[in-house]
Amino acid sequence: MPPAPASTAPQPPITPRADWGADESISPEQPDYLPGGKIKAVVVHHTAESNSYTCDQAPAVVRGIYAYHVKQLGWKDLGYNFLVDKCGTVYEGRKGGVDRPVMGAHAYGFNSETTGISVLGTYTDAAPSQAAMLSVARIAAWKLGQYGADPAGTTTLTAGASGRNYFGKTWTKGAQLSFPTIHAHRDSYNTQCPGGAFYAQLGTLRSWTAGPVAGLKITSLTGVGVSGSTYYTKASVTVNWSATTPASLISRYELLVDGKVTATTAATATSAKTTLAVGSHKISVRAIHQSGKTATSAAATVIAETTRPTFTTKPSLALRTGTVNTTAVPLTLKWKATDSAALKHVRLTAPSAKTYGPTTSSAAHTAKSAVATAWNMTAYDQAGNTASASVTGTPVILQETAATKSGTWSTKSSGSYLGGKSYSSVSKNASLTWTFTGRSAAWVVSRATSSGQAYVYVDGVKAATVDLKSTTTKYRDAIWTKSWTTSAKHAIKIVVVGTNGRPTITTDGLVYLK
Repeated sequence: MPPAPASTAPQPPITPRADWGADESISPEQPDYLPGGKIKAVVVHHTAESNSYTCDQAPAVVRGIYAYHVKQLGWKDLGYNFLVDKCGTVYEGRKGGVDRPVMGAHAYGFNSETTGISVLGTYTDAAPSQAAMLSVARIAAWKLGQYGADPAGTTTLTAGASGRNYFGKTWTKGAQLSFPTIHAHRDSYNTQCPGGAFYAQLGTLRSWTAGPVAGLKITSLTGVGVSGSTYYTKASVTVNWSATTPASLISRYELLVDGKVTATTAATATSAKTTLAVGSHKISVRAIHQSGKTATSAAATVIAETTRPTFTTKPSLALRTGTVNTTAVPLTLKWKATDSAALKHVRLTAPSAKTYGPTTSSAAHTAKSAVATAWNMTAYDQAGNTASASVTGTPVILQETAATKSGTWSTKSSGSYLGGKSYSSVSKNASLTWTFTGRSAAWVVSRATSSGQAYVYVDGVKAATVDLKSTTTKYRDAIWTKSWTTSAKHAIKIVVVGTNGRPTITTDGLVYLK
């Protein structure tokens, strides 16, 4: 008996002849072994029978093939070295030792240098199941690994007889012929075996058998933020990956950080966690095929950083133009946040919830009058570091009656006015002056097609000429605003211009922010 050399690939589970019920009395002859004692190729077959058997019925199918080969064909034993059912179970075929170079009767003219693996069923139109394909790959890897044959390469076989293959190629006895190390029966004999659908899968079968692991890629990272193609974390990150090579053909995975192994996982794993030191890192995944060949994914750039964002401009409030209500005074919230690595967003958490992008630095809001409202903001960077800041403001509505007036003003009443009333004047140089302590002010008016112009003075200095004319009638319209960096005492004075043909000015009060 030839020796059983160690293999570069692990031996898969194999059901012995006794377990599938081989009747040894019908094949009493001793096995033959390959003359050179070396397997140079694997020949893939199908048994050309029904595919409708169940997993429990498969041993009976094997027994039937055994009986046919011995009793009908007159062979000394089963022709195939191994058989595989659609559920992936591997059966010992011809006797002589599964780990030995047993000569089978499966490839006329080429039995003396090959081993034969046959899948139960017919695969002309339907390909074998993945379970069957995996088992064929594992058997092929183990047997070829005993003799150093490359499953993805080619081999030279010597024809033991003249022959012709399915594709019309002919040869004479003794010819030296090149075959893929894993090839189909039809490549060396004029038969459709192992069926067209199975034949189309031989490329996949060779890839699975030979390695390396195919389709390996990082699919996502969790516990991180991302900006462009760069990921950010405080320290820990979970790397998720996938591969197209089935796990049963893989020995293990390794997580690499800057080329060094930081975690090793089982072949069935699809993720691993690692903790990073502060700085920029390259993270990749390495897969070790059962053959020992390795494949490494493209690297992801991950920056670990713990520096908090900064509000380079603290949140501030300013009144803005728009329609004024006691429950909704229009104002603008401003801020500026930056980060040393990558700012993710800024969240307003009170008095309402809103999230803003990293480049946004202002937003329009409204606030209740006479209510001190805190505006709380938190800046987040891509790594998850945060910084918080806030500002508090109280919009105060000063009615027109709170102003010091000169000239002629008449009172107008309507539910559309703030407080139900407003002042109106057509007198040139009539004025109203409000005095307050705050950091922002807005003049509130009513507007129509007949509305005229007014001068606005701030602390005794003319600041603007405002035209109240509007193609549509408007009420409680904050038409002009002024803001300061700090809160201080100010005086806002409006003066009627007396515009020719439309001298009327109707004022509804002043809002200031304290």
